[in-house]
Amino acid sequence: MKRKDMDPKFQWDFTHIYPDKAAWEAAMGSAERAVEGLAALPGTLKASKEGLKRGLDAAYDALLKIELPYIYASLHKSADGGDPEHQRMDAQAMMLMVKASAALAFLNPEILSIPEGDLNDWMSEEDMAVYRFIVADIDRSRAHTLDEERERMLALLGEAAQTPSEAYSMLTNVNMKLPLVHDEQGNEVQLTAGNFGVFRESRDRKVREEAFRAMFGAYRQYGDTFAALYGGQVKLDNYYAHVKGYSSACEGALDGGNVPVSVYDSLIEAVHESLPAMKKYLRLRKRVLGLDKIDVFDLYAPMVEDVDFPVPFENVKALVKGATAPLGQEYQALLDRAFAENWMDVYENEGKRSGAFSMGVFGVHPYVLLNYTDTLDDAFTVAHELGHAMHSFFSDRTQPYPLHDYRIMVAEVASTVNEVLLTKYLLKTETDKKRRAYVLNHFLEGFRTTLFRQTLFAEFERKAHEMAAAGTPLTADTLNKVYHDLVALYYDGADVDEAIDAEWSFIPHFYRGFYVYQYATGFSSAVAIADSILSTGDASGYLKFLTTGGSDYPLNELKIAGVDLTKPDTVKNALKVFADTVDEMEKLL
Repeated sequence: MKRKDMDPKFQWDFTHIYPDKAAWEAAMGSAERAVEGLAALPGTLKASKEGLKRGLDAAYDALLKIELPYIYASLHKSADGGDPEHQRMDAQAMMLMVKASAALAFLNPEILSIPEGDLNDWMSEEDMAVYRFIVADIDRSRAHTLDEERERMLALLGEAAQTPSEAYSMLTNVNMKLPLVHDEQGNEVQLTAGNFGVFRESRDRKVREEAFRAMFGAYRQYGDTFAALYGGQVKLDNYYAHVKGYSSACEGALDGGNVPVSVYDSLIEAVHESLPAMKKYLRLRKRVLGLDKIDVFDLYAPMVEDVDFPVPFENVKALVKGATAPLGQEYQALLDRAFAENWMDVYENEGKRSGAFSMGVFGVHPYVLLNYTDTLDDAFTVAHELGHAMHSFFSDRTQPYPLHDYRIMVAEVASTVNEVLLTKYLLKTETDKKRRAYVLNHFLEGFRTTLFRQTLFAEFERKAHEMAAAGTPLTADTLNKVYHDLVALYYDGADVDEAIDAEWSFIPHFYRGFYVYQYATGFSSAVAIADSILSTGDASGYLKFLTTGGSDYPLNELKIAGVDLTKPDTVKNALKVFADTVDEMEKLL
């Protein structure tokens, strides 16, 4: 349906940010003036402690003034990317964001030009406390910070550097038309990004196979275009890493959160060691589904027959609140607000961005995008995105603006804690054996699609960037082969239909380099945190973790919640839970 024809009670209320677009225009004007004012800052920060504080105050004041209208425009485009007005607003806000980045390019080099002794003395003063961690982190990155002019040039490249991602989004969400497929009743229906997940889980093998071939066949038709777009993104990632003095794009991406590459490597190594458990799971799945062979399009089909587990949106609130009850009354009250105050945009509409996300809005509240289709998977998605939202809310309320935004490394922890709590809640409250088996199946699929599959994605990213750095052209054929070989490795025992080769082009997260591995580390961390909360009844460490925002490095923040990712134990213990759950599922079935 077109967005204007949808029920507004299931849509975002943008007036919580600005009462109308005229107010947005006024905010854009204020932001533009703040950016223009940044031109007076270069050279003033190194003069004195007072100059440094004035400069940092002005920089973060401008960033906040830019961020709110930028988010407002971005949310409108996500809700309906086909609307030319939304495209204009988003482009205008993005241009201002890039202009601000260029204006602030001097910041880190100038701070690093301050004699170390003077800088340490200035930062020890009480009125500099809010910037202490930020400046220490800049100092840590000294070896990878360029001079002012080159940093400014890189910042000016920012807008053009959005081209691969923007073109991918417009192609897949607006211009690309997917084919018609047949549902379980034989009716011809339009395949969309939103209903693909429903068809992929169909008990009718013909339905899921047709949807699988239709979806990835459509993407394969544009293979050369997707290869050019993703190849351009990889080249940009490698270029930034090279000019910044990193040994690889992976190292450069992880260094932003002070995460050693060894964490990335140990994740892949641990998952490789656990592939025999995945092979055992696939054998169980094949046997339970009664298949002569199991193909990749059979991986999402529920293993338990004759179990109907619909979850209409009106039932989701009670389900999520029941699952997260161990997190306390304040958390519960915030969930009530999320449902009552239109924090969520619920149903799919024409031009709406696919998938789901949560976006924090400092000083307002988070906004959550869904494409809800009344399935148990979608209920888990609501729990997941509300986990993100609560993380943003607690951090925004506790931390000052310069420190409010948590880093990517911890971004998937709170969301996945909610998923694990929901799984445990359903297993505790559900007495029907088939439904329990269905929930166990969902839990196993969480491991497969998050811990195993996202690690597969992470390994694909690593290989693609290494190939490009070595001078190997990233064509559709080369990328398809890399992806095919990884799927064959991770899903040993399944037939790997060549249609899956194009799935890499279906993953929008690849346009945010080396992001996806954190789904896997986040899932592993969440399993440990949720188990600790449920076994001890104490969520205080976790709730404190939710308030930390960007006030420390991610690995240190996770230690507050009882997780140490510098050691392999957390990932390996999660993989042991997967193996044990496979055994439990086998006995139950």
